[in-house]
Amino acid sequence: MHVTTEAFIRDSTAAVQNKTLQSRLRVLTTFTIKRNAAFASLENGEALRDQARSIKEKTIARLDAYLTQLEENVVRLGGNVHWARTGEEARAIVLDLARKNNVKRIVKGKSMATEEIELNEALEQAGIESVETDLGEYIVQLAHEKPSHILAPAVHKSKEDVAELFAQKLDAPNLKQAEEMTAVARKRLREKFCAADMGITGANFGIAETGTIVLLENEGNIRLSTTLPRIHVALMGIEKVVPTLGDLAVFLKILARSASGQKMSSYVSFISGARRAGETDGAEEFHLIILDNGRTRLLADEEMRESLYCLRCGACLNVCPVYQKVGGHAYGTVYSGPIGSILTPAFAGLEKSKDLPFASTLCGACREICPVRIDIPRILLKLRSEWAEGDRAHRAGAPLTERLAIKLWAFAMRRRFLYSFAFRTAAFLQGPMLEDGKLKRLPFAFGGWTQNRDFPALARKSFRSMWRDEESR
Repeated sequence: MHVTTEAFIRDSTAAVQNKTLQSRLRVLTTFTIKRNAAFASLENGEALRDQARSIKEKTIARLDAYLTQLEENVVRLGGNVHWARTGEEARAIVLDLARKNNVKRIVKGKSMATEEIELNEALEQAGIESVETDLGEYIVQLAHEKPSHILAPAVHKSKEDVAELFAQKLDAPNLKQAEEMTAVARKRLREKFCAADMGITGANFGIAETGTIVLLENEGNIRLSTTLPRIHVALMGIEKVVPTLGDLAVFLKILARSASGQKMSSYVSFISGARRAGETDGAEEFHLIILDNGRTRLLADEEMRESLYCLRCGACLNVCPVYQKVGGHAYGTVYSGPIGSILTPAFAGLEKSKDLPFASTLCGACREICPVRIDIPRILLKLRSEWAEGDRAHRAGAPLTERLAIKLWAFAMRRRFLYSFAFRTAAFLQGPMLEDGKLKRLPFAFGGWTQNRDFPALARKSFRSMWRDEESR
């Protein structure tokens, strides 16, 4: 995974100042409104969330057994299973399959896992045409960009942006309405479907007891990608396995509601191996690639493990006050928002993504809306602690001013009189710096606090003093 989070501060600052992006990000509130309405209409919605989390806990605890069972049943149904420890191994498997079968054209269904391993770039370098067929993914591919949202990859683009893009890339000028643009994309993609040798998708779920791969979508493009080409390759993270079809029923009730506010996705496909004798639909060959790529590191860490429960619904992005202001591209990785801030350090390393755990207000909205109740704020705090401890261990030493400030703070905190005197003095001296009741700019080494935020004014009277006065009445 290519990560550029060293530019997070620069890119997020630019994003906040981008008026067009800000207007586009306001649509996220619509997703949340629809999500809340969808759950309100579900009598046992909260119980289903608890049940879904319980299933995930049980599955992740015995992940090896369920993955082995899934493999056995996929093979029993005539499919092929490949194991990939890294993104590089997964790319190599796809390229090997393509070369052995003389594949020249590939159509792809929407898949965050293929974005994670940068599969499109590898196929392009190998001279193989690979076309995204989800409309949002198709748009960002034409623009040579990455998705900016798990659910809505092109949420950062306006209708006018798409019209200009289609005029440049598809020679389709003067498009005004969204329906016109959709019709142009549908016609171009239909040609790609009919000429493709291989279809590549992700997998929302893999059912261990049946060997079935389950795919959810709203456009029908995934169904075409899995049935028209002669070879279907599905890339699935190890965490996507669920034990039974009965367990799947629970997730189907909450996933679409969390993602788009729908009761159910428009298309739900169950892929059970390749096309068999007497069947008219389906690929001649089916290959399932089961991907690790850092997931076992999460599995081994009891505090981080619950991040593997993620269903990739995108609900946490829609309520995150940071994502709502900076969008997805500022994160410098395919997984953005709160969930990306905990997944990317596991997949790419904390050293490469050190800014992401700090890209949060810790307000807890992500935890409240998550369909499986992942405690994202707690995990973010853990990653912050890991970075702080690791940074302290490897750097030569903190700046002198920082070390002196910490020592002075510790000295004052151990002496109540000195602590009270320091704050009374500071409260008195702050007067000339106050503006509208707040400190807009702190002096000297404290100025970093107020570069991007106001500092609340210090109370003239401490709470302890007010409490003492109240008691004496």
